[in-house]
Amino acid sequence: MPISAEAPWLNYYGAIPRTLNYPRLTIYQLVAQTARECPDLPAYEFMGRRTSYRNFLARIDRAALALYTAGIRAGDRVTICMPNTPQALDCFYALNRIGAVSNMIHPLSAEEEIRFYLDISGSQAILTLDRFYGKVAAAAARAKRKPKLWIARLQPELKPLMRLGYDLTQGRKTPKLPQEGYTLWTDLLRKAAGTLPPDDGQCDACASILYSGGTTGTTKGICLSSYNFNALALQTIAASGYESIRGCTMLSVMPVFHGFGLGIGIHTALVGGACCILVPNFNIRTYADLLRKKHPNFIPGVPTLFEALLRTTGLEKLDMSFLMGVFSGGDSLSVELKHKVDAFLRAHNAKVQIREGYGTTECVTASCLTPVDTARDGSIGIPFPDTFYKIVRPGTTEEVAPGEEGEICLSGPTVMLGYLDNPKETALVLQRHNDGRIWLHTGDLGCMDTDGFVYFRQRIKRMIITSGYNVYPSQLENIIDGNENVLLSCVIGVKDPYKMQKVKAFVVLKPGVAPTEAVRQDLMAYCRKRIAKYAMPYEIEFREELPKTLVGKVAYRMLEEEAEKEQNA
Repeated sequence: MPISAEAPWLNYYGAIPRTLNYPRLTIYQLVAQTARECPDLPAYEFMGRRTSYRNFLARIDRAALALYTAGIRAGDRVTICMPNTPQALDCFYALNRIGAVSNMIHPLSAEEEIRFYLDISGSQAILTLDRFYGKVAAAAARAKRKPKLWIARLQPELKPLMRLGYDLTQGRKTPKLPQEGYTLWTDLLRKAAGTLPPDDGQCDACASILYSGGTTGTTKGICLSSYNFNALALQTIAASGYESIRGCTMLSVMPVFHGFGLGIGIHTALVGGACCILVPNFNIRTYADLLRKKHPNFIPGVPTLFEALLRTTGLEKLDMSFLMGVFSGGDSLSVELKHKVDAFLRAHNAKVQIREGYGTTECVTASCLTPVDTARDGSIGIPFPDTFYKIVRPGTTEEVAPGEEGEICLSGPTVMLGYLDNPKETALVLQRHNDGRIWLHTGDLGCMDTDGFVYFRQRIKRMIITSGYNVYPSQLENIIDGNENVLLSCVIGVKDPYKMQKVKAFVVLKPGVAPTEAVRQDLMAYCRKRIAKYAMPYEIEFREELPKTLVGKVAYRMLEEEAEKEQNA
């Protein structure tokens, strides 16, 4: 691929290949290929118990036979409502082995949400943990087609002593299952019989359904192919700048139902021969233990994960030179938070900086990444190999000049097949431009400089209009986060009879900083020096923490709804 004005970012690739070979394999076939190449390496670790690639492949094949015995066929859809556990991985790849489609949802979803996901996907069955039985069973009973209910338990995946400890603690909190109405995952495996059908899966068929976060409108199912997932894995490894990640470890803390967690934390690691450290229930209390005991080489996460890193106690003397890569995505990483995390890493002897990426679930996850040695403040990096970016005037296909803001569009091998049973929305998002390529219109505002570095501003629809001026919350958050007393902030627009909207900021202070009036006034003075008068927050509200979405992003819509209720009270 020649370096040209069409792709100026190629000048910054260095040793990264400009184009890759994408095998015409399914996700199962590509992981099985890795398993045959390095059978004795660990594929994943769960609660201290490691499983080799050889045994992992055997588990997948056994699960595939069990699913086939249970009546699941090519094209059928099965919902996986699980945290990061071995059974979730087994089921995901086993479904692909027999040509069925996984429907990935959050296990903390409410009953009504689960019913919605079952209905929109037309799922034949649903796999969940015993602790979620009540709401999942209720949702399944109300679904249009009554799916089979499969229940997994953690105990079979634990070492004997840990199993005993689990039974005495977490196990006691799990409601007792009824006598009937479901099949245990272990029983499903035990009943497997016969032989598997030929492995003739199609890499271009829908392999998995993920869901948009709903931050820009109605939640939609996103149909992704094996080709999409495999291209992502190969691109991510190449763009990261590593010849190989075989034998390395990945802290797989991002959830398996999310594009970032599934596509990079799981599939990329397994394609590359790395070991996934599966974390089913992440919390800040276990963060330090994971880093001290596991020494992961790679940590992919959302900004709130790295904000938590700064608050984690017990790491004061930890040498973090084991880190080979720290990657942020899923939400905007402010310049100031990046600087704080980089300083933390340097102080702990890490040789790497946090590298910001960008993507959407409509292209699985990442499609753009900061080069290993060329970070630019505020930039989300440069496009992956074989991926093209352009900035267009919103609502058009007209490309804008370098440096001018517009809608981020991308084209490449990870772009989705389309929205599930929603051709109208698909046509709005996937558009063929005059160059003949299909471009994904992301709905995100950004710009690109003359060198091809991309800058995310924010969702086009997340904009405050006050006194006729456009105010972009993420830009204000970036400024507020730069204050020495601030850990995290979120800016929203509040209805105002005169200005249409006025600006309000919610702020989480650093540990040890009391939320006093003096601190508030100092922060307001700090903002006045850096923010235009029309965009100044009329109020700063201190919070101990900010609400998060199911994937760890700051849930600004919840704060908007709170403000609206207060006004209407």
